[in-house]
Amino acid sequence: MARKIILNEVPDARPVAEILAEIRALYFKTSSKTIERDFDRAIDLLKSIPLPEDRQRATVFMDGLAEMRKDWKRRKRPT
Repeated sequence: MARKIILNEVPDARPVAEILAEIRALYFKTSSKTIERDFDRAIDLLKSIPLPEDRQRATVFMDGLAEMRKDWKRRKRPT
């Protein structure tokens, strides 16, 4: 079961919609070669969203990125 992490409010000058759009773009553009960098960037973006309610809107993309990261790591391991 996934553990929920509560983040405190962090102010950012960018509009939330813009941050969510960048997370969404990372989700659709990531590849097995860029997943680590893209996942780290998405985490940084998520932390910059000030309100927990707004962070919740990024959940589906963050879950998707985490799943891709896990799957691609598993495939790279020798059997």
